[in-house]
Amino acid sequence: MIMEFISIQQAMDKGEGEVSLRGWVNRERGSNKLKFIVLRDSTNTIQCVISRADVGDDKFAEADKLQVEASLEIHGEIKKDERAPTGYELHVKDLNVVGLSDSFPIQPGQSREFMDDNRHLLLRSSKMVAMLKIRSTIFGAIHNYFRAEGFFEYQSPIFQSMQCEGGSTLFECNYYGKPVYLAQTWQLYAEPAIFALEKIYTVAPSFRAEKSKTSRHLTEYWHAEMEAAWIEFTKLQDYSEGLLKAVVKEVLDKNLTDLKILERDIEKLKPTLEKPFPRMTYSDALKILNEKAGMNVEWGKDLRTIEEDKLSELYDTPVIVTDYPKKVKAFYMKEVADNPDVVQGFDVIAPEHYGEIVGASQREDDLEKLKQRLLDQGENLDEYEFYFDTRKYGSVPHGGFGLGVERVIAWVCGLDNIKDAIPFPRTMLRWKP
Repeated sequence: MIMEFISIQQAMDKGEGEVSLRGWVNRERGSNKLKFIVLRDSTNTIQCVISRADVGDDKFAEADKLQVEASLEIHGEIKKDERAPTGYELHVKDLNVVGLSDSFPIQPGQSREFMDDNRHLLLRSSKMVAMLKIRSTIFGAIHNYFRAEGFFEYQSPIFQSMQCEGGSTLFECNYYGKPVYLAQTWQLYAEPAIFALEKIYTVAPSFRAEKSKTSRHLTEYWHAEMEAAWIEFTKLQDYSEGLLKAVVKEVLDKNLTDLKILERDIEKLKPTLEKPFPRMTYSDALKILNEKAGMNVEWGKDLRTIEEDKLSELYDTPVIVTDYPKKVKAFYMKEVADNPDVVQGFDVIAPEHYGEIVGASQREDDLEKLKQRLLDQGENLDEYEFYFDTRKYGSVPHGGFGLGVERVIAWVCGLDNIKDAIPFPRTMLRWKP
């Protein structure tokens, strides 16, 4: 084999002639004269026909030993064939077995636990490959959107000395004999940077020690966050809507084949591009739930999964819910001027029962209010001195949001479980492989 190796998709685009390919055996069958192999690489699959008469007895004997996931290099002639699974067939003239495979353990119909125990092998499956490609597109779309909007990428530490989203969900670590915590969010370390860069964003892992076994929760997930100086509450909502529209557009532009593999109905994604997102206050949402869904939710209670799901059934786009009760939100959210029981915070709730995908707020700039809310939560104010300095030296109106990337991936891909939106999920019961 003397030709340069190309991808399967490049070979199919070429359509005819001699090509050299390399990849892994996806399926195999045959007789003592012919061997049929479906070869896969990261771009596509193609049926390969190996004839004893064409490759000789020795090469055919090698091919006859191949099992699923063996790796090989193949040289042959590609031809269009409508009967083949992907419309093309490769007639093999020569082959080289690179790596033999044992009996591959991943088979259809195996249990969820078995699949997760063998996640390192499950990644090779067509649906996981499709998800991973869409995941890559979504990460790229996030970076592209923020940079196009004039944001600087900025990172915060993973080891942090205090909580931001609630002490009950902290992962504590021994840091040279002192307790520190894995980051729940970048926010407390992002706010100081807006006085230098004004508009910043990050895409980084966050950690929540939530005692939850639902299909929506991970203990380690990827967090797309932004923070901006001089921003108003309405503009903050605009950014969240713009980002989600950009993500969906990028996937529909680049990943239609992958969405088809996942059996995703793309018609359910199109309204996100075509319509403005409904915006309503928390109080309005309770009224809508009462009138249209027969749900009587007491004012002051946070929206649970059941309420979010019911609200999502009423719309075919994400929904922005604003002005939540202060008592159910984080200490840093700014009070509404004429109603101190309510904060300028909002959640974006995805359609189709995918729940909250964005959490956001204007940040409280009254130093004494911040201190009091932390004291009410039993926090040690000494740990927040650096954060308080952001309110002492030229504070400005500012705000930001966090987007759960895996929740967005699950929604865009139409996945039943958020664990299938990340290569190696971490949950209460899953910390390996």
